[in-house]
Amino acid sequence: MNEIIPILDKIAFLAFVVATMFGTGLKLTVQQIWQPLRNIRLVVLSLLTNFVLVPLFVYLLLQVIPVNEPVKDGLIIMALASGPPALPKLAQIVKGNLAFSTGLMMMLMFGTVFYMPIVLPLVLQGVEVNSWDIAKPLILMMLTPLAIGLVIKAKYEDIALNLQTLTFKISNFGLLLGLGVRLIVHFGEIIVLLTNGVIFVCAIFIIFSFTVGYLLGGPGIDTQRVLGVGTAQRNFAAALLIGTSNFDDPNVISVIMVTSLLMMVSVLILGKKLPELDQGQGVNLEKVEVL
Repeated sequence: MNEIIPILDKIAFLAFVVATMFGTGLKLTVQQIWQPLRNIRLVVLSLLTNFVLVPLFVYLLLQVIPVNEPVKDGLIIMALASGPPALPKLAQIVKGNLAFSTGLMMMLMFGTVFYMPIVLPLVLQGVEVNSWDIAKPLILMMLTPLAIGLVIKAKYEDIALNLQTLTFKISNFGLLLGLGVRLIVHFGEIIVLLTNGVIFVCAIFIIFSFTVGYLLGGPGIDTQRVLGVGTAQRNFAAALLIGTSNFDDPNVISVIMVTSLLMMVSVLILGKKLPELDQGQGVNLEKVEVL
């Protein structure tokens, strides 16, 4: 049984990420993905939020609240890792702007590839980060299925439409299976973090990240929701890669896993409470002035 669970976790993660990215490509065009990123102000605020404000806040928070070294290492790694692979799915859950979520995810993902190798060794001594080690799985699991989906959408729109239902079901299956498996595997660790108070530090981390992302995520509610959840849900894949390759203490990985799980569960709960947006509440990004 112990050997099956890690396999199920990997299958769920692959199914979720690949199906989500492939399905996103089936729904959008390159122009739709690029259009939101022409708003320079929104791009700058997105980068500032993810690469400056959140890491700085978490670093200062850990100076005020005493935690043991593995917890500190895990939280700092999560704070520096931006561009969650699940962002397009999260945008659907919170009824946000799918095109912006895809463009934002790619922008933050590429930023993380160059940002973490520079910043992380300055914050945590003895950590070595290789940009290609981070970029390779992200390209294979995210950009490749997205590109295939975009090509099918551009050339065979009827086929793309028929495939959307299937990819949606596979993506949901991977999400639910992954959450279930990780809740089972890390239930004991969640209890430990709850009893020693660390889970409250994670909660502050999540609340601040979502709030600052939402407040700076104009021009419309649909983009505010996306930047909010995109900032609160960090790049679990990049964080886990760095944690497993640089730290022998299993508690570092546990903090990364549990924090990521809490972030995902928080977004799922939030998504169910958010109302649908009508045309008057969102902003057509094609009409937004590029500053």
